[in-house]
Amino acid sequence: MSAISLAPVTMLAVGLSAVVATAQVQLYQPIPLSVGNSIKDALSDKDIPTGKKGFAKDYIVNLAAGDKVEIAASSDNFDTFVSLIAADGSVIEENDDGPDGSTNSLLAVKITKTENYIIRVRASGENKAHGSFTLNVKKLSS
Repeated sequence: MSAISLAPVTMLAVGLSAVVATAQVQLYQPIPLSVGNSIKDALSDKDIPTGKKGFAKDYIVNLAAGDKVEIAASSDNFDTFVSLIAADGSVIEENDDGPDGSTNSLLAVKITKTENYIIRVRASGENKAHGSFTLNVKKLSS
């Protein structure tokens, strides 16, 4: 084959690589969330696999250094578990059952670094719990 006949094949391969790379970047997209908002959502087997036979849903929220926030997750369908995760992937805080004795989750955290954080909601334990839940994120007074 001549170099001229290989050029279209090379261009096609480069073009396909770019499409695949773009698709991979778009696979993980946490749901944007603002402080002061309440979201009603649901866990299903279409969400993020946790590796513990369950699924999770991620939300991204921008928090500022010095903020005190309360993160609450509640459900009548499953035992909620909520985590606050820093931009570097480290878990800042997590909670299974809040102080009220229910299976709802509650975190109160003072933020030390301004950045985007992930709030992850999942079912507690190793189960395939599904169903609706409510997530509340509010700023506490200093």
